[in-house]
Amino acid sequence: MTSIRGAEMVDWNLAVATATRLVRPGPEVSRDEARAVVAELRRHAKSSEEHVRSFTRMGTEGTHDTPVLVVDRAGWVRANVAGFREILKPLLDKMQDKRGSSPGGAVLGAVGGKVTGVELGMLLSFLASRVLGQYETFAPPTRDLPAAASGGGRLLLVAPNIVHVERELEVDPHDFRLWVCLHEETHRTQFTAVPWLRDHLEGEIQSFLGETEVDPMTVLERVREAAQSLAGGGRTEGEGEEAEEGRSLVELVQTPAQREILARLTAVMSLLEGHADFVMDGVGPDVVPSVAEIREKFQQRRARGASRLDQALRKLLGLDAKLRQYRDGERFVRAVVDEVGMDGFNRVWTSPNTLPTKAEIAKPADWVARVHRKGD
Repeated sequence: MTSIRGAEMVDWNLAVATATRLVRPGPEVSRDEARAVVAELRRHAKSSEEHVRSFTRMGTEGTHDTPVLVVDRAGWVRANVAGFREILKPLLDKMQDKRGSSPGGAVLGAVGGKVTGVELGMLLSFLASRVLGQYETFAPPTRDLPAAASGGGRLLLVAPNIVHVERELEVDPHDFRLWVCLHEETHRTQFTAVPWLRDHLEGEIQSFLGETEVDPMTVLERVREAAQSLAGGGRTEGEGEEAEEGRSLVELVQTPAQREILARLTAVMSLLEGHADFVMDGVGPDVVPSVAEIREKFQQRRARGASRLDQALRKLLGLDAKLRQYRDGERFVRAVVDEVGMDGFNRVWTSPNTLPTKAEIAKPADWVARVHRKGD
C-alpha cells in the first residue's frame, strides 16, 4: 500500500512504452540514406531560418540558439510525453489530492495510472506516424531534449514521416524537405521573436485545466451527455448542423468556462498555423522549384485522409479542427497582409490584446478595424 499510495495519476513510462510498441514502423531506408536525410533536414532547417526571417521581418535583430532535433517516431513520443507531464502537473496534483482523501483512492490511483498510461500511449502511437514536425515548448531541458539557454523549446523534425509522405506524394524529396522546414521554422521564429507568446499560451492552458472537474461523477455525467450528442440526441432546436458536427468528444465534455478559453486558444492556434502556411507558400516560389505541385498534392492528402478509421479518429479527437485552423488561419493572414502589408500584420505580435479573436479569424477586416484604424 505504501508503494501504491505514491503512484502517479498517469504512468508516464508506460505511456512511452505503449506508444513505442504500437507505433507503425517507418519506411524502409538504408543506413546511408537515413544519415543523408538527417543531414539534409539539418541544412534545410538552418537555411530556412534566414528565409523565414527575411520574409516575415520578425526576429531580424539577432540569432537564437533553440536546437533542431531530427527524431524518429519514438523520439517524438518521448518529447511529447515530457511536455505533457510538465503542462499537466498542476491538474494532476489537484486530482492526486482529491483521490488521496477518498476511500480506496490509493488503490484506484495505481490502477487508474496504468490505464491512463496505456490510453495516452495508444493516442500518441496514432499521432506519431502523422506529425512531420513540431516546435515543442513545454518540456524541461534534458540531455536528450536540449533547449535554448534562455529556456525556450526545440524544433522537432520527424524524419521517417517526412520520408513517408514525400514517397506517398511522389514529389521531389529535396524540395519537400525544405518546404516542411519552412513551415516548422516559422513556428520557431514565432516563439523566439515574440517573447511573451509561450507564457501566454501556457497561461491559457493552465486556466483551461484549472476549470476541469475533478469529481469523477461529474466527469462521468458530462461524458454521458457528450455520448448522447455524438449519437445525434444532443442538438438543441435552432442550432446549425456545423455546431454539433464540428465538435469533438474533447470539446463536448467541456464546461462553459472552458469553451470560452478554448475559443481564445483556437484563435491563437489558427493564427500560428495559418501564418506558417502563408510563409511557406510565400517563400516557396523563390527557393522550392516544385512548390506548386507539392502544395496541391499535400492539400489533396489533407482533404481525403488516410482511411475511414483515420477520419473517425480525427473526428473523435478533434484533429479535424486542426485542419480547419490551417485553412482559416491562412485566409486571415493573407487578407490582413493584403490590406495593411507585412509590417501592419506584425502588429498582431504586439501583445495578447492584439491577437485576433475567433470571430476576427473569420472576419479579418474586424481585426484590422480594431487594431489599426482605431489606433491610427
